[in-house]
Amino acid sequence: MSAPDVDDLARLRRDSVEAALSQVGDRWTFLILREAFFGVRRFVDMRRNLGVARNVLADRLKKLVDNGILERFEYSERPPRDEYRLTEKGRDLYGLTIALMQWGDRWCLDEPPLRITHAADDGVVEQVLRCTCCGEDVDVRDVRYESTGESMDQ
Repeated sequence: MSAPDVDDLARLRRDSVEAALSQVGDRWTFLILREAFFGVRRFVDMRRNLGVARNVLADRLKKLVDNGILERFEYSERPPRDEYRLTEKGRDLYGLTIALMQWGDRWCLDEPPLRITHAADDGVVEQVLRCTCCGEDVDVRDVRYESTGESMDQ
């Protein structure tokens, strides 16, 4: 693997990782997303499951809606009540959430508390990085970074 040199690092100050973290980069946001992946849609249920302060949950849900990760739908007029559903952009975060879960299972817990299986055949779900050319699994030692030539200072 060839690491970026100092000049490359200056150009990469705002990269895709930084841009993504600006939208989903805190503990509560990821826990809200986890709840959404479990099918939890309502504020009251998220608050109960997470034990998060009302104002923190409201703030993170607003940010997720503003960033197009969740959509807000009214399910009751009296009293006014909303539920939150994942958008396509939000569903695209599932692989990242599974990767984070697998990392936590391996490095943070003695016994994984949850096993995710494929509904069709009960196979265990895993998150892997794979080369599209040869099909081999890859890790950080097997890759190199190439600039796309686009400005990252936006």
